[in-house]
Amino acid sequence: MAPKTERVKTFEPGRGYTKDDWDAVDFPELTDDELAGMRPASEVLPPEFFKAMEEHRRSRGRPLLEHPKKQITLRLDEDVVAKFRAGGKGWQARMNEALRKAAGI
Repeated sequence: MAPKTERVKTFEPGRGYTKDDWDAVDFPELTDDELAGMRPASEVLPPEFFKAMEEHRRSRGRPLLEHPKKQITLRLDEDVVAKFRAGGKGWQARMNEALRKAAGI
């Protein structure tokens, strides 16, 4: 999640816009009446919009795997974990491979 930015109430130079840009923006806060008159997006926008947004959201990120790994909690002896970690980065994958061999997979 992106960090929240500080809201600036007065013009401050060096923030990526000019004083003329600052003065050209007129966006007063909403009044209580305006807020009370607002409706949820689901009442205003067509269902196709939400369907398209959901399809777009699902299309992002890592592709789904046919057999994804399962996260579990497993208690192991300290020396066993230390031995795998001593091999450096990728120790969990090496431990997974060792378990696959031991299971005959």
